[in-house]
Amino acid sequence: MAHVITRACCNDASCVDVCPVNCIHPTPDEPEFLTAEMLYIDPEACIDCGACIDECPVSAIYPDDQLPAKDEPFLQINADYFKDHDADGGLVRHPKPPKLPDAPLRVAIVGAGPAAFYAAQELVRKQQISVDMYDRLPTPYGLVRAGVAPDHAQTKGVENTFAAVEKKANFTYRLGVEVGEHITLAELRERYGAVLFASGAAHDRRLGVPGEDLPGSISATEFVGWYNGHPDWVDLRFDLSSETAVVIGNGNVALDVARILVTDPDELATTDIADHALEVLRASNVREVVVLGRRGIEHAAFTNGEFLSLRDTEGVDVVIDPDELVLSEDAAAALDDDSLDSVIATKIRLAREFSEAPQTEGNRRIVFKFLSAPTEIIGGDGDRVSSVTVMRNRYVDGGVEATGRTESIATGIALRSVGYRVEPLTDLPFDEERSVVPNVDSRVLDAPGGDPIPGVFVAGWVKRGPTGGIGRNRMCGEEAAASILADFAEGVLPEPTVDPADVTDLVAGRGAHPVDLDGWKRIDAAEREAGAGQGRRRVKFVSVDEMKSVAGVPATAGEA
Repeated sequence: MAHVITRACCNDASCVDVCPVNCIHPTPDEPEFLTAEMLYIDPEACIDCGACIDECPVSAIYPDDQLPAKDEPFLQINADYFKDHDADGGLVRHPKPPKLPDAPLRVAIVGAGPAAFYAAQELVRKQQISVDMYDRLPTPYGLVRAGVAPDHAQTKGVENTFAAVEKKANFTYRLGVEVGEHITLAELRERYGAVLFASGAAHDRRLGVPGEDLPGSISATEFVGWYNGHPDWVDLRFDLSSETAVVIGNGNVALDVARILVTDPDELATTDIADHALEVLRASNVREVVVLGRRGIEHAAFTNGEFLSLRDTEGVDVVIDPDELVLSEDAAAALDDDSLDSVIATKIRLAREFSEAPQTEGNRRIVFKFLSAPTEIIGGDGDRVSSVTVMRNRYVDGGVEATGRTESIATGIALRSVGYRVEPLTDLPFDEERSVVPNVDSRVLDAPGGDPIPGVFVAGWVKRGPTGGIGRNRMCGEEAAASILADFAEGVLPEPTVDPADVTDLVAGRGAHPVDLDGWKRIDAAEREAGAGQGRRRVKFVSVDEMKSVAGVPATAGEA
């Protein structure tokens, strides 16, 4: 019997660490890990020990004879990976960690998302190291809480890993404190031997087309934050009176947005979607979502797991015209001789299956259009979005060029999901060309190509740019922790000159009142209790003041 990894895989590679025969790939030390859609188990090498099942934080692994029917395609997806990826079995070897001083080390981590927590997880294993985690919101977990789609509750299971970290005696929350406003980097450096910035700091990339700023043209970040109850976005209003919505981009976020727009609200009512969003979606007229991709199916940015899961959306047809599935010459030739990368080949196969599937009258629809790029967003009455003009593209010499042929899609709402950009953080240098904080091995440089700033580190998107999900952020957080430990072992971290015990009074004088672990537990318990009464995972608080009230701390002046 072999084990099988399914769509819920979060790529955090916990399973890799415990596999005794190295049958799970790609591993974090293999190049493919950085771009992998998910991890895969080699059915020929698996010895059925079950260690990976016990370790998986999102319950994504099953014995092949216990695989849910909807996940049976992952039997083939796992096996296909090993057709064109070498994976030699053998015992996993881990490098010996550096010998650390007995003296204590205090570390401040700015941010409370996956990269921050995976760094903290490594650091708090050392009893002489204490970690204080700062975040501007009163709640932790970053995009796991506010970015993962509410109908993907299984993926949110990684929160259990974070919850184990926050319970450590040498870990402290200072939530509701904004670094750069309530406390400066200079003040942190006075109090901590190391400061790690692990906040996402991401903003949507722009399309650069006329009409992009019209009412009804919105970013996916805003929409996702709105339906997930992120305090920054809860006051937004979206007009869903049009029967057709257009999603520009075809990554996983685009698929999330499309799926949420057409999922039965009664189904969403069993999730932790924000109540205000559920109310609007119940009144929505949207029956069809058109998903636009500038290039063809072989270059679609969504993962196969997310693509496959669309067929499980009750009452929704996935519609792909077979004529949309044009391949480049190289991909077509490689597919014919069975040399095309298995992940891309699987994506093409799934798309062809969708294109051949019968449609059900009365169902809502998600319609994919490939080789289609928006050239203008048109305004109608009141200058609201009334249509999107699309240029049809074609493959030429391995690239994509415009054909000159356009079409218009009537719609009242256009959602942009074409990637993210990182903006500068207060007090930190910034590489404008690469849009990251300049760094080498997570150590912040005083300028691009400059010298390291002692004791200042980065992880996550501010370090490498807006790429990768939970698994990539785990690797990134662990890399940052390794650099902190190495500098600690070498004695090159600066000595703090001020006891951080004064932080609470310091930030209180600037209007912030930190939420600690007990405060977060009170918020968490209240949300879960409210959810239990409705058969839901939780009902989120969406007001910062309300969160702080439940946590038992005063609200920050000017917050809502």
